[in-house]
Amino acid sequence: MDTNILLESGTNELELLIFDVSGNYYGINVAKVREITNSEPITMIPNSHPCVEGVFIPRDEIITAINLAKVLQLPASEDAEKDMFIITNFNKLNVSFRVHKIYGITRFSWSDIIVPDKTVGSAEQALATGIVKWNGKLVVILDFEKIVSDISPETGLKVSDIEYLEGRSRNDEPIMIAEDSALLMCLITDSLEKAGYSNIQKYVNGREAWDKLNQYKAEGTVSEKVHCIITDIEMPQMDGHRLLKLVREDSQLRDIPVIIFSSLLNDDMRRKGESLGANAQLSKPEIGNLVSELDKILR
Repeated sequence: MDTNILLESGTNELELLIFDVSGNYYGINVAKVREITNSEPITMIPNSHPCVEGVFIPRDEIITAINLAKVLQLPASEDAEKDMFIITNFNKLNVSFRVHKIYGITRFSWSDIIVPDKTVGSAEQALATGIVKWNGKLVVILDFEKIVSDISPETGLKVSDIEYLEGRSRNDEPIMIAEDSALLMCLITDSLEKAGYSNIQKYVNGREAWDKLNQYKAEGTVSEKVHCIITDIEMPQMDGHRLLKLVREDSQLRDIPVIIFSSLLNDDMRRKGESLGANAQLSKPEIGNLVSELDKILR
């Protein structure tokens, strides 16, 4: 699929593929989309998760098919033969999702993305990472990583990879983390604390982290308050690439090491991170490698 993915780095923009499930509008970051196909014959797998339809094999590659309507507890389409599959790639996985209609791709600024408040659901359970207006409609951006990890927990953050590090000596060097998922922020910070890193500052998006960096600049305390930044890429208000770009362009901040920790690390995203000056780029399941990179940078 030709996604016309953004080639510029650090523009704080994203492209959403907008689609329909049971008359509702949803979106997925184009950076996660590998291709779109028509409805395919599915081979059922015994004892699989209720939301997993089975597998199909486009071009000699087995792809798991997830019924998004079942995940969202919505009615099935009236004509399944007209359904489409969005084949995604994130966290080093290829997974497809059945949807009922594709509308197309639209570019937005991350600053246009509204974060749902707590009345929508608890931060740990909600499947919506953001909401944006499009053609007079509200489009819900879904948390596809959470959908997949709820179905198959072993695909999520591999916190077991750092269990052997428990009991290490305490490290008080200040680390700033920008991550919009409350659940992942909790898992990441718990993992780092088990590995001895105890001085962690948490921010829900790049904008909050950037504002705090500017506060430290005004106080003249940057060198004391931030020794490393760990950032996601996908975040409302300001994404990780924009945050990295601003840090590298600032004379008082440019030497702070920045680690990108994201589910979106395909080849295009890695090239963007490299061009912007990331010190390391890691896929989100690799929490053990994140600790190793921190050890190299801070110890």
